[in-house]
Amino acid sequence: MNIIADTHCHTLASTHAYSTLSEMVHAAAVKGLYAIAITDHGVAMPGAPGKWYFQNLVVVPHKLEGVLVLRGEECDVVDYDGNTDLQDSDVDSLDWIVASMHDPAMPKGPHSVEAITNAWLNIAKNPHIQVIGHSGSAQFPYDYERVIPEFGHNGKLVELNEATFSNRRSSVENCVQIMQLCKRHAVPIVVNTDSHFSARVGCFENSLRLLEELDFPEELVVNSSVERFKAYLRKYTQVYQDPLLELNLL
Repeated sequence: MNIIADTHCHTLASTHAYSTLSEMVHAAAVKGLYAIAITDHGVAMPGAPGKWYFQNLVVVPHKLEGVLVLRGEECDVVDYDGNTDLQDSDVDSLDWIVASMHDPAMPKGPHSVEAITNAWLNIAKNPHIQVIGHSGSAQFPYDYERVIPEFGHNGKLVELNEATFSNRRSSVENCVQIMQLCKRHAVPIVVNTDSHFSARVGCFENSLRLLEELDFPEELVVNSSVERFKAYLRKYTQVYQDPLLELNLL
């Protein structure tokens, strides 16, 4: 399986990451990726970008070094009702939005299965969100059987996050269960690195090994095909509102 886009990446605008936007795009170009999404953290995370950062992403061209660049954000779920720190004023500037749960943004735990399930069910209905980020995190348990089909029904891509294998190893077993349910219910997924440094862009080895072990259908991996990925972008994002992309000039 060949992953053609890395759609969860951070730049030094998130102050716990260490590469510039240009360095991340260059790394994607060197790896031969079709696309990259720059998805710095929303305002609820410590060290998040400044007030106008997401609005001003419109200055970033959609094509650099031959790579499609998606202007994105990793927004934070902030409560059990599924509200996020995505700002209304930023939405129109963004092509790609990942929703994730992080300790600094969520209420203080421990978190019940019922509460996290309710949050994800409401996130599933949010029309602005494309990706459900690293939802196998052990500290945020939810009813996978109930929620995974709802992600699929609402056009959300369930993320298999490469960083889990190094940064959240206690969550790998949960990710296996989530991938098995995505396979059973034919829910599309996306494989991402969650890179915070350019050297990790496009490195999916552990995720691909897991998908092979699960005999996961390639047709459910949206970013394993340029045509499949482009079809998703056309249906669920506004990136093709860029007239240069529509005219195939980029």
